[in-house]
Amino acid sequence: MPFKLVIFLCFWAAVANADLKELKLEADKPLERVALSHEATIRCCYHWNKKPHVTWIINIQNTNGTTMPSIVNQSKDVIEEKDGVKCHLLFFKSVRLNDTGLYQCKLNHDTLHIFTHGTFLQVYKPLQKTLNLSESVKNSIITAEGVLLLMCVLIPGTMLLCKSKRLNELERKKGQEEENIYEGLNLDDCNSAYHQIQRSNQQGPYQDVATCGEDIQLEKP
Repeated sequence: MPFKLVIFLCFWAAVANADLKELKLEADKPLERVALSHEATIRCCYHWNKKPHVTWIINIQNTNGTTMPSIVNQSKDVIEEKDGVKCHLLFFKSVRLNDTGLYQCKLNHDTLHIFTHGTFLQVYKPLQKTLNLSESVKNSIITAEGVLLLMCVLIPGTMLLCKSKRLNELERKKGQEEENIYEGLNLDDCNSAYHQIQRSNQQGPYQDVATCGEDIQLEKP
């Protein structure tokens, strides 16, 4: 009896291995990103001459890091076939935030249970506009920003140019005043006055009494 059981199990293993060799899983779309309340379509494709029973599975990640698989309820199984490749489609008319997760097809045939690669569906909430502005208003705002930017550049530059111009004028006037100090002076007069000062310094501030031509009467003590 045990020998027959071993032979039976080996036979089924060989059959299952042959079925697996005939199965070829096609590449699934890794990510499907859809806005909230929009339509979405997920597909899983394979090439197999068998007719397996296909079940959609969603894997939701919990807060503790573990994944929890669950069966997706669908009203109708839609199949597309082209060149021997079969594709099962899963439709969402209006996705919700809790529809986010990894979707896989589970192929069931006899004792075989095979999962496809899967597609991760990400549902996001689009940002809402705080200000609903028309195109003309937007263009006016852009033009005003350009004018303000131009003024911020031109006004400080103009002030610096005026300041540097005033400084140059003051330096020019100062140089002219220093030149005008020496314009009215006569060099010959300056030389003669200079020689007279030197001669007076050589003679000294006192004269000898004997050299005086006039009679000088000295007052008695």
